[in-house]
Order: sequence, then C-alpha cells, then structure tokens
Amino acid sequence: MDNNVGQIEEKQKIATTTANSNELIAATHSASIGARSVTNILTNSASFWKNSGRAVPGRPSPKRDFLDNTNTNIGKSGGGGGTAVQRGDRAAAGGMVSTFRDYQQSVSDAWDTGDDEFCIISSNEAAAAAAVGDATRISRQVSQTVALNVIETHSRSNQNHVSTSSEMLDVQASNADLIPGAASYAEDIKQDRRSSHDSNENRSRLRNYPGRPQLQKISTNSQDGEFETKIEKFQLLLDSPQLDLVALKKLSWSGVPRKMRAVSWRLLSKYLPPSSERRNAVLQSKRQGYQDLRHNYFKVDSQDETQQDTYRQIHIDVPRMNPQIPLFQQQLVQEMFERVLFIWAIRHPASGYVQGINDLVTPFFIVFLQEALTPDTDLEKYDMSQLPEETRNIIEADSFWCLSKFLDCIQDNYIFAQLGIQEKVNQLKDLIQRIDVNLHRHLQTHGVDYLQFSFRWMNNLLTRELPLHCTIRLWDTYLAESDGFALFHLYVCAAFLLHWKEQLMQQNDFQGLMLLLQNLPTHNWSDRQINVLLAEAFRLKFTYADAPKHLETKS
Repeated sequence: MDNNVGQIEEKQKIATTTANSNELIAATHSASIGARSVTNILTNSASFWKNSGRAVPGRPSPKRDFLDNTNTNIGKSGGGGGTAVQRGDRAAAGGMVSTFRDYQQSVSDAWDTGDDEFCIISSNEAAAAAAVGDATRISRQVSQTVALNVIETHSRSNQNHVSTSSEMLDVQASNADLIPGAASYAEDIKQDRRSSHDSNENRSRLRNYPGRPQLQKISTNSQDGEFETKIEKFQLLLDSPQLDLVALKKLSWSGVPRKMRAVSWRLLSKYLPPSSERRNAVLQSKRQGYQDLRHNYFKVDSQDETQQDTYRQIHIDVPRMNPQIPLFQQQLVQEMFERVLFIWAIRHPASGYVQGINDLVTPFFIVFLQEALTPDTDLEKYDMSQLPEETRNIIEADSFWCLSKFLDCIQDNYIFAQLGIQEKVNQLKDLIQRIDVNLHRHLQTHGVDYLQFSFRWMNNLLTRELPLHCTIRLWDTYLAESDGFALFHLYVCAAFLLHWKEQLMQQNDFQGLMLLLQNLPTHNWSDRQINVLLAEAFRLKFTYADAPKHLETKS
C-alpha cells in the first residue's frame, strides 16, 4: 500500500510540470490505482472547472456526473484497492450521456436564455471532459448533428467563422487520443466540410464568373405581417373614389407590401387612371389592345429583314435571363417575353430592341404573377402551364404596358449610340470625384474606367447586380419618384459604388478591381440593405442635385 502511495505522489509531481492535457491524462490513469488517486483527480479537475464557474445553459456537467459515478464505484469496490469503472460498464454506471433522452435532459435548460448560441464547448473543455472520466461520452450521432448545425450556421453568417471552425477541428484532431471516438468523429466532420467546401466553391465559381449576373432570388425575407399598418393606409388610398397619386407615391417610396404591389405599380406607372370607376374599363381596353398588337405585329415569318434581326436577337437573349431559375427556362414564359419585347421594339423604332431591356421585363412579370398565385407558391419552380390561358394573357399584357410606361423617362438610354447612358456614366464619374476623391484616384490609378463597370448599371438598372426581390423593392421607389427615376438612379449608383469602397481599396490591380465590380457580393442582400442604399442615395441627391457647381471640374 505504501508503495502505491509513493507511486501516486511521484506521478502527481510529474503531472504538475506538464501541459494541461497531459496533467489530465495522468490524473485519469492514476484513477485506476485506488480510491485515494480518485480524490486527487477530483482536486485537479475542480481547479480546472473553476475557470468557468458560472453555469452555462445547455452545457452538460461532466463534474457532477463523474462525482456520482465515482462515489458509486467506490462503494461497490469496497476500499482503496477497488478498480475504476470498466469500459463495458460505462452505460450502466450512468455516463454523462448514453442515450439521446439523457442528452436532452442534460441540456433541458438550453432554451431558458437567448444566448445559447454562444455556448460552444472549446477543445480544451472537451479534453477536460475526457480526462474527468473515461465514462464521459456524448452520443456520436447527436454531437455530430449539433456540430454540423453550428458550423453551417456560422459559416453562412460570417465567412470568418469558417476559418475558426477549421482551426478548432484541427485542434480536436490533434487531441483525438483524449476523447473516445474523437478521431473518427473529427474525420467525418472534415469530410463533410470538404464536400460542403467543394459545393460552395462550385457555386462561387459560377457566381464570380466575369460578366455573369448574380443568382436572382425570387423569395424575399420581408413578411406582410411587418406592413399591417401600411397595408391599411394603402387600402384606404386605393379604395378612395379619386386616388391621391401624390400620397400614393409618398407612401410607396419606402416600399410597397407584396399584396398591394401589383395594383400600386399599375397606378404609379399611370397604366391605370386615378378614378376608381374607370379602372376596370381601362384594364379591359388595354388588355384587349395588347391582344390586337400581338395579332397585327408579332409575325415570326415576316419578310421584313429588320424585324427578323430584332426577333433573332430577342430569341437569343431571352433564354439567358436567370438561367438558374427553372421558371424562366419554360417555353411558355420565354414566348411571353419574346412577344412583349418584340412588340415594344416595333412600337419604338427610334431605339428598337437593345440588349438589357429583356431584364427590365422580369420584375413586372414576377409582380403580376405573384398577384395571380397564392402567397405560399414556390415561384421558382412553378409550372406556368397550370395557369389558365386568360390569366397568362393578363400577366403578359400588364407587363407590356407597365414596361412601356416605365421606359418612357429613359428612352434616350436606348437610342443610337446610347447617348443617355454615356452622359450618366460621365456624371457618375464627376460625382464620385467630388464625394470621395481617394476612391476616384484609386480607380484611375489602376486603369479602371467608369464605363467598364457602370454601363451595365445604367443599361440594366442594377438588375444584374442585385437579387430579384431586391430589384423589386428598388423599383417601388423608382416608380414613386415624383420627377422620374432617371436622375435618382444616378445617385443610387453612386451610393452603390461607395458602399464597396473598403473592398475596392484593398484591390491593388486592374484585374482584382474589375472582378469585384462585375461580381459584387449582394446575393445575401435583403430589403434592409436596399433601404439603406436608397437613404444614402437620397442624401446625395439632396446635397448635390441642386448644387451644379459641385459637379463642375475645378479649373
């Protein structure tokens, strides 16, 4: 007995001079010698758990479970010569978690507070849990599921968490001998991370390909429940016998609720008259008028060479719109777009069809399609053949007339040589030079011309830079602009460019700047980011629009 005591004391002296993990391992192995060694382990583990004495909701308590198991085993062993809990008796001895029910009970207080997101057990704590008792074991399936959920959540919210999680996995792998089954668990996690990384890399490669538009999400994060008060105000305005268009524009500038958007857009674009008595008659007349235009103008077998060239270009461009969304790859939808664009081009011979106008039909089409379907319909995969032909004709006609009204104030963007866009690009250059000379010089120093990236911003009205639901929110404000959105769009582009100043200043070559400017990371944007962008654009317009001296070049 004296020899055993001497060996224990000698091992304790060695353990105090080694690292924390070695100390815990030595303490654990000494537990198999006798009851007195178990007391020493409890002393060492108690000093460790004092570092986080505050009870954390949702975290199992290895110390409590180990104390219960140890006392039980000491009583059974009958003295200092007893043996530790054997591997085969772990479950019977009441390990920390042996079943999912036990795990669920041990973390039953996790939902009592709102900060359970921060209760992440570090690798040191995991090593301590293993050292406190060999019987301490979490169900592999449960722990793996929880770990994957945490990794996925944090990698989605912040890319910095991905690198942190990788470091944690490497630490856990290096300490795999401390936790039973940790080596295979860490390997499984790494394998899942590799497959997830490969999938994200493929999506990123698709999204970051130069000139390719962002993935156009149809779903929106905003809920109509947030606009209950606003819906009442819209309803009161729309039900009035004579609509106050100024009040509707003022109310719509900050966003239109989804259920009110279709009728509001028709009124804001002046497709419908303010008088409620005349609206139904005007709708029927306009929709029938569009059907007459289809019959008179849309002739695919026309012998007119100009019309054939126009149709051929439209037929090429339409399938390229939103290639990731199945809805826009349906033949019925593409034929609707072709008719709208072709008839618009025939009716506007000064400009004709110009690449980019096809993207401007999409928001109107989606808004009027949403009106015809239930709110819970998945638009991205909806089969248009399920809609009655009459409903499809209504959506097509309304999209055509609203597009025509919408483009009236930017007609000079699409005439010969697109002089309107060239003028706006030069205005954007002068505006950025006045607002932020450092950013302007940075772009000029590396040979980036504003026309190289902002032409698409002006031509497509940022539809290629923003998710589709963000474009729809942006157009709520554009349609509500009292003097037309052509001038305001200039300041939106300026605010949009300034938003990415920090990332742009970090790029030190032409290639890096152009890749960033052509593929800005807006795929996770929501209405909140659009509201901030519009507020900044309004501030810039208020500051510079009525002060032309600011835009004059210094002598």
